[in-house]
Amino acid sequence: MSRIPLVDATSAPAASRDILRQIHGAFGATPNMFRAVANSPAALQSMWAAFGALGSGVLPAQLGEKVAVAVADSNRCEYCLAAHTALGKKAGASADQMAAAQAGRADDPQTAAALDFALKLVRDRGQLRDADIAALRQAGFDDGQIVELLAHVALNLFTNYVNVAFDVPVDFPKVALRAA
Repeated sequence: MSRIPLVDATSAPAASRDILRQIHGAFGATPNMFRAVANSPAALQSMWAAFGALGSGVLPAQLGEKVAVAVADSNRCEYCLAAHTALGKKAGASADQMAAAQAGRADDPQTAAALDFALKLVRDRGQLRDADIAALRQAGFDDGQIVELLAHVALNLFTNYVNVAFDVPVDFPKVALRAA
């Protein structure tokens, strides 16, 4: 059971209701994570805007979902792991590709470099070296893509923490975390 109420478009604060309707329209349902965050209109607005901005960014959706499952597994966030595995498959990734990404692996060198970077950011709390950025450039990422990749990681940290801290019930098909 969630540690905070899972509100809906009728019980949420007034300033959250329109955004919850938008989310419902986008997903065909209102995922529990958004229902938890909707307790704060400012947090919901921030989260939804970030999803929208990054969804129209230059990085492919499939890469964003692969980064999300790697970060989710690293943070032991069952909710995000389940959600982004489903979204990754919807974006065209195979089950095997999503499982590999969950473990921080990919056959494609550019995807592998992005996953390495994302997991280093999480593990080392953003403490990067020049070589970490150089590795992304060598893999073919430009500066804008590198910043956008970091933004994906930051958004996933926010969503992971929401779901883990508030014990939000998973409402996507469950995916097992890797063994610690």
